[in-house]
Amino acid sequence: MDVQSILLDTSFCIRLLNEKDPLHKNVLGFYRYFLEKDFRLKLSTISVAEYCVKGALDEIPFRNLEVLPFNILHATKAGEFAKVVFQKKDQLGLRSRLIIPNDTKLFAQAQVDYDVTHFATSDLESIKVFDVLAANNNINFNVMNIREPYSNVLGILRFD
Repeated sequence: MDVQSILLDTSFCIRLLNEKDPLHKNVLGFYRYFLEKDFRLKLSTISVAEYCVKGALDEIPFRNLEVLPFNILHATKAGEFAKVVFQKKDQLGLRSRLIIPNDTKLFAQAQVDYDVTHFATSDLESIKVFDVLAANNNINFNVMNIREPYSNVLGILRFD
């Protein structure tokens, strides 16, 4: 089996690093599983910027993460994705200025970086945007909703 690569959303980092967050235990389960199974964990520079709004750079566990810089190929794909989302903005309940921001950019990175198999997020609005893009584009990755226990999402039998 090929090594799976997962792009982590900012929400993943926030919940992983905040023990008081209601989703911390879920996210910690995902994180441990990913590390045990040698998944490649990627974090976008976009997510780093978002995290640093309220957190500090030195809190992020970079030793286990591969940083994915946002580049011109990602920007081009983000524009293509934003065009689709603009067309569906009323269906999604989005204001025009909120379309290109970070969700669309992160999805573009996952799409362009062909070894990314999954995007891990707890952001339900982001998942709505993904669903629209998946219905209108040939998307080569899936979304993992980290609001669900990792054993349910990954189909793992647990005995704890």
